[in-house]
Amino acid sequence: MNARRPLQLLVRDATGIVGTGVSERLPSDPEVTVIGPEDPDASLRAIAAGSLSPDLAVIVVDARSGPVTATRRDAYLMSLLGVGAAAFAIVEPPVAQADEERYHTVARECAQLARRVGLGPVTCFPVSAREGWFGGLPLPEFLDELAAVPPPNPVDRGIALPETDQIRATIIWTHPRPLLRGRTYSMRTETEELTATVAPIKHRLDLDTLEPVPATQLESGQIGDCDLELGGPIATAAYRAQDGRGAFILLDPDSDEPAGVGLVRFALRRAQNLRWQPVSVDSASRADRLGQTPCVVWLTGLSGAGKSTIANQVETDLQGRGLHTYLLDGDNVRHGLNRDLGFTDADRVENIRRVAEVAKLMVDAGLIVIVAFISPFRSEREMARSLFKPGRFFEVYVDTPLEVAEERDPKGLYRKARRGDLRNFTGIDSAYEPPETPDLQLPTTVLSVPESSHEVLAMLRARGILAPD
Repeated sequence: MNARRPLQLLVRDATGIVGTGVSERLPSDPEVTVIGPEDPDASLRAIAAGSLSPDLAVIVVDARSGPVTATRRDAYLMSLLGVGAAAFAIVEPPVAQADEERYHTVARECAQLARRVGLGPVTCFPVSAREGWFGGLPLPEFLDELAAVPPPNPVDRGIALPETDQIRATIIWTHPRPLLRGRTYSMRTETEELTATVAPIKHRLDLDTLEPVPATQLESGQIGDCDLELGGPIATAAYRAQDGRGAFILLDPDSDEPAGVGLVRFALRRAQNLRWQPVSVDSASRADRLGQTPCVVWLTGLSGAGKSTIANQVETDLQGRGLHTYLLDGDNVRHGLNRDLGFTDADRVENIRRVAEVAKLMVDAGLIVIVAFISPFRSEREMARSLFKPGRFFEVYVDTPLEVAEERDPKGLYRKARRGDLRNFTGIDSAYEPPETPDLQLPTTVLSVPESSHEVLAMLRARGILAPD
């Protein structure tokens, strides 16, 4: 082979066939770089960012099954990321039972798939432990054709991009924990890092039909479009494969590990039409008028831990001191604002997002807000904390062991959950993530309700919210 320019070949192998030897059977040439399938997610991130620009995607296909869901995903991703050409390596079964007719049938299916997802030039070639299986290896000639095509011209990156704080993006999700509506992630671009909250998920791609379908979350390996509300304005535009413009990484809020690749589709027009309206009366003047320091006391714990009872006592004690308060209770809020939400993980995330925003408005009004919600996920409690100034949000862990909460069971919910009549119940078949460093921990097997309220007020005095006794 006489390559006219260097080429990069990316191998995508999701067949699970051990020892296919695809990489080893590709042409050996100093002008051809083969990128193996050892870390496919890292390759996706590098392609999206523009630091890896493969000329050809070699997608491995099992001759027994032909193109399957993973094949369609890989072909769609390569087209989405701007890899213009594909070669399908059709692997003979370990125990040879395929025939030449089967090979050509699979090759036709692969070519149809490439056309459907918009890949450019495509070829198929056999991979076998036997010599000469189905007519040799046409890949060298195909690489010659690719090498003869000049690379794209460099793009001008000096053009100023418009700023926006809301975008529509295609997300390629790779993390074991699903992408959830309402959850806040860290978003890392080439030049900056900021928060991104998932607004409505518009759809996910059905990898069998390659058609969009409704979705409320994205599982690992899924691809979908969603709106993102950013923590600040960024200069961006639609994704451009030549240099990775418009690409970003979403990081898991707990582990800070890469969780998904994002490609900007467009800035949302509503972001360009919204401006913060200045007002004459601000938060400080409202608080001064009420003669108090507003804050949020956020009680979290299992169902039956005693959150509502303690929150009610705290508000009563604060009211007795002449302070202006409001109690947001989980059950009560679900009768109105959040009556449309269920108890799936996605709905729980949205439940907390809404309540945190309401609490923020109430603090802005000058109130001391007591929130009593299970709020099972650390990431959402941290999201809530991030809405407030330092020293204005206090996480209180109402610490009650599961067996004690289940023994109390004031609403009979644990009994229903154990019988299987109540799904997604925290502590039984839905996770509760206890705070790691709460501002206050209340062991309810030791403290009474009045004693717990006393501890909360003592914390508020120590933090400068309440005046000393």
